Amino acid sequence: MNKLLLALTLPDLRKRFLFVVLILFLYRLGGYIPIPGVDLDQVRVLFDQGGLLGFVNLFSGGGLSRFSLFALGIIPFINASIIMQLLTVVSPSLKELAQEGDAGRKKVSQYTRYMAVVLAIVQAIVVSVTFKGFLLAHVSVLSFFIYALIGLVAGATLVMWFGELITERGIGNGASLIIFIGIVAQMPVYIKNTIVFVQGGGTLVGIFALILILIAVVAGIVFVQEAQRNIPVQYAKRVVGRRMVGAQSTYIPLKLIQGGVLPIIFASAVLQFPIMIMGYIPNDTFQSMVSTWYRYDGFVYNALFCILIFFFTYFYTAITFNPVELSDSLKKHGGFVIGVRPGKPTVDYLEGIITRLTFFGAVFLSLIAIMPVVGIHITRVNSFAGLGGTALLIIVGVALDLVKHVDTYIMNHQYKGFLN
Repeated sequence: MNKLLLALTLPDLRKRFLFVVLILFLYRLGGYIPIPGVDLDQVRVLFDQGGLLGFVNLFSGGGLSRFSLFALGIIPFINASIIMQLLTVVSPSLKELAQEGDAGRKKVSQYTRYMAVVLAIVQAIVVSVTFKGFLLAHVSVLSFFIYALIGLVAGATLVMWFGELITERGIGNGASLIIFIGIVAQMPVYIKNTIVFVQGGGTLVGIFALILILIAVVAGIVFVQEAQRNIPVQYAKRVVGRRMVGAQSTYIPLKLIQGGVLPIIFASAVLQFPIMIMGYIPNDTFQSMVSTWYRYDGFVYNALFCILIFFFTYFYTAITFNPVELSDSLKKHGGFVIGVRPGKPTVDYLEGIITRLTFFGAVFLSLIAIMPVVGIHITRVNSFAGLGGTALLIIVGVALDLVKHVDTYIMNHQYKGFLN
């Protein structure tokens, strides 16, 4: 509480907070501007059934169920980021470009934006085809496709720009905050569904049991998000300028989950592709098969979810943590891991530790992702269907990340004030 009051007393940080609030308000406002021509009452009936559509709608902050300008949300940009990171690993030219400092990273970011617009066009076409069955009687199909495509792509591009503005001029990660506010905005819907469930004869015991499960999941997320392995490092005596610097002991902090919430966000984004493909395949047998097996609370969906979580957890760790570079840096500055020889033994030691940490992190993320679904099956309370472990992990992870950004900013401000 003291840190929050201190943050509000800092003029620059206060401006950043207000800027973030303004952008998020505009994002939420755009989520309520519908694209005309669709019978929204029929659409709401479809999304009120929950399941996978409800989960997809969660990432757009309810914008998809209202067929709004921001119905696509930040998902095209997330998908483009996934593809660009994969291409950076397999393409030597892109890898070199990403390692060229700020200029190279800006170029890669520009390519990501272009790809996000292309993906937005593809997803807008799929959404328009899917919502074609909900058109009002007097609406022309061709004209609907034209203005719906323009509106959805423009909205997705604007949301992507909002995210970048928050990252540059606000505080925290813009894309994560947009997903965060979209999930939080859907909380009243789940509360309303719970009230209706109770009024319809639902048991309070089941609701309390499910709430306890969700609280336990949140507590586990907080604990594991902050968990880290400290690698002890010793620096030998060395000459700096004209004076001798004594030996120093420190440690290398290795987080249990290197990617934070990103692996589970990436996995969720990839799992939405079959929903888009369904719009292109009008075969009733295929759609019935997908609806039966590819359900939010089904075995196939959650098995694929866990596999993708493992893949993206290892993938993100591989592109963000390089034990060879870390070992060379330690050796260059006269440091070494205590009890381990410099060079290849240090690399092998670090690789072994990060591999074990990544495995346990991926197992935890998978358990978090499926735990609420298991809880819904056990308690028979479906009013929270769609609010899975993914949403809880994003909410807690983004909130913790925002707190860390604020702490870092306050510490830097205090440090500058001390120097001045």
